[in-house]
Amino acid sequence: MKNSVIAIGLDSADPVLLEKWMSEGHLKNLARLRQQGAYGRLVNMEYYKGESAWTNFLTGCLPHKTGYWSKFDFNPKTYQTKTLGEHGAYDFNEYAPFYAVGDKYRVAVFDMPQTTISDRVNGIQALAWGAHAPMIDRASEPKGLLSELIEKYGDHPADTFHHNDRSDWYNPSSVAKLKRDLEVGLERRTAITKDLLSREQWDLFLTAIGETHTAQHYFWHLSQPDHPLYKQTASADRDPMLEYFEAVDESLGEMLAEAPENAYVIVFSAHGQGANSADLLSMVVLPEFLYRFSFPGKSLLKSQEMGMTPPPPLTPKNPKDSWYKLLHNLKNDPDPMATFLRSVEPKIPGRFRPYLTKFYKKWAKLTGSPQTELFSWHPSKWYQPYWPQMKAFYIPGFSDGYIRINLQGRESQGIVSPAEYNAVCDELIEQLHQLTDARTGKPIVKKVVRTRQKPTDNDPKLPDSDLVVVWEDFAVDVVDSPKYDRIGPIYFNRTGAHRPRGFWTIKGPGIEAGSTLAEGHAVDLAPTILELMDAPIPEYMDGKPLLSTKVFA
Repeated sequence: MKNSVIAIGLDSADPVLLEKWMSEGHLKNLARLRQQGAYGRLVNMEYYKGESAWTNFLTGCLPHKTGYWSKFDFNPKTYQTKTLGEHGAYDFNEYAPFYAVGDKYRVAVFDMPQTTISDRVNGIQALAWGAHAPMIDRASEPKGLLSELIEKYGDHPADTFHHNDRSDWYNPSSVAKLKRDLEVGLERRTAITKDLLSREQWDLFLTAIGETHTAQHYFWHLSQPDHPLYKQTASADRDPMLEYFEAVDESLGEMLAEAPENAYVIVFSAHGQGANSADLLSMVVLPEFLYRFSFPGKSLLKSQEMGMTPPPPLTPKNPKDSWYKLLHNLKNDPDPMATFLRSVEPKIPGRFRPYLTKFYKKWAKLTGSPQTELFSWHPSKWYQPYWPQMKAFYIPGFSDGYIRINLQGRESQGIVSPAEYNAVCDELIEQLHQLTDARTGKPIVKKVVRTRQKPTDNDPKLPDSDLVVVWEDFAVDVVDSPKYDRIGPIYFNRTGAHRPRGFWTIKGPGIEAGSTLAEGHAVDLAPTILELMDAPIPEYMDGKPLLSTKVFA
């Protein structure tokens, strides 16, 4: 008789955090599961860690095989970036989701992010109900299933499809609203999951709790002393992030109560989080650094003079301002009209503000201004008009620092010859390693990864970046360069960011209670689950089953 496999992902839940809390007596259901079975750490890609984690898990393959590194695709002819497909997820044309195993197995998939509806699944699929960054349209199979669930249990209140599961650390009311939305969303998620689990004894039931991802992004500073904002924002008698994870732990207990007694139960995270060392450094500091590298003496970001004592972390006067708009207050805009329009924008009624943006686009076109947007959704877009004149530039992303060399023969207006490519890379790496936190003097770059052996490498499965900057694991808002002076200070954004570490714990028939598993990789989870299902493991998978005979009693 086959045993069911129940696999529940805690999206981006950090193992260091969870292990600490379990040791302190929190998260009792997760701790009990760990005691009753086996537990081990996982690693994932050290670079492109935020973008590729779920695709690695879902395919059992590394990005070098799938070619999926990021939701964005760079066009070297136009110097434009665009979202892959409809919403940026991997298309699964070459490598299917691992759970698409055909008619022989009954499979249920609920709210897994960044996957797809597969006709190779015999069972039910309901996607993009409330997953963080689902990157897919809402869909289900049978087609009416998702509508049925929403009608019965309600929609997710945070509107995660449009990325509204967010808050600003300097706006306490937005933080409180997000916490309420996540709590209601978790209650509804729990009810839906219990319903689907109880419908039949599935060969595989796969789901993810997406709220853990959001909670760490936006509550880290209220929970963990390693964030610079902790002292000015946290409360001594409350830890909102721990409170939320306690609620997730209770939800986990309710869900697993529906699991068959002889089932294999897996709880996992394919990657983790820590203090946000990425948003400011990758999205603001690195583009400005590369601009100064190409145009010495010039700057698009207002910054403090080198050698001055940095002020306390910047706090906006108006807590309702978005981070993206706050950054524009720090911009040395080459177009005075843009600066003027931004200054009057807060003073006009909201319904007229879109017309201001439309007016500026027409103005920029008439005057030949290199800037065409009054407010850019990503600060790196400030620099995009100058990419064709730069030796190297930053490609937008959401975790590590992605650098593209403006290479002759590859880029339509390339200025770095193939003979100069390695020298430019070497110079960048040297200068990057000299960047320091202006508050502490500590180096901020952990390593710089070269993605190509030679400039002519044109394998379509390589990432768009030539260099990837992996930052040290601490939050920084002002940076010093001995050659390019100070960059910042900058307003902090999200306070938690991704780490390439995860975990998994499993209990079930033959699993030795209290055992410890050797470290694995996130791509190993897919073949491990298939092995437990007694399903075939595709030869193309990079991952290998994690359970050896030594684990079983």
